[in-house]
Amino acid sequence: MSRPEILPHHDPACWGCGETPFGFRLPAPEEEGGELYEVYLHFEEGHQGGPGIVHGGLVAAVLDEACGLLATWYRFPTVTARIFVRYRHPVPIETELLVRARLESVSGRRIRVRGELLDGDESLAEARAGFLHVPLEHFLATPEGRAAADAYRRRLEGTTQ
Repeated sequence: MSRPEILPHHDPACWGCGETPFGFRLPAPEEEGGELYEVYLHFEEGHQGGPGIVHGGLVAAVLDEACGLLATWYRFPTVTARIFVRYRHPVPIETELLVRARLESVSGRRIRVRGELLDGDESLAEARAGFLHVPLEHFLATPEGRAAADAYRRRLEGTTQ
C-alpha cells in the first residue's frame, strides 16, 4: 500500500472545505501547483442575510475559502494574511453560482489570489487576497493541531490508537 508523502492539505473539521455538516464543503483542487480553481455551489435558506439574499459575511467566507484552497495547493501550507471583498450585486440563495480563484502573483512567502463569485457572466462579488506560506509548525501550536498531526501519524503507521 502506498503512503502519502505529504500531510493532508486540510483538516476534516475545516468549516470551508471539511466534512462539517453546516460548512461549505468545497472540494479540493484537482492538482498541486495549479493557478486556477473553479467550483459551482449554491447558498441555502439558512445562509440568508436579508430575504432571499446571502449574508455578506458568508460571501466573504466562500471567497476566502476558494482563494485559500488555491493558495494552499499552490504552496502548502498557507494562511490568509488579508482579504478585500467588493460586493457588486446581491447574491441570491438557491441559485447555482460559480466561485473562481486565480493566482495573481508569488513573491517569496507571499501569494496573491483574485477571487470572484459569478452568476453566469455577472460578477456578484470580487476578492483580492494575500496569503502567507507558513511553516507546518504554525499549526502544531494548538492542541487541535497536535491531535491532527498525531492522528495523521497513526494513519501512516497503520494503527488506530
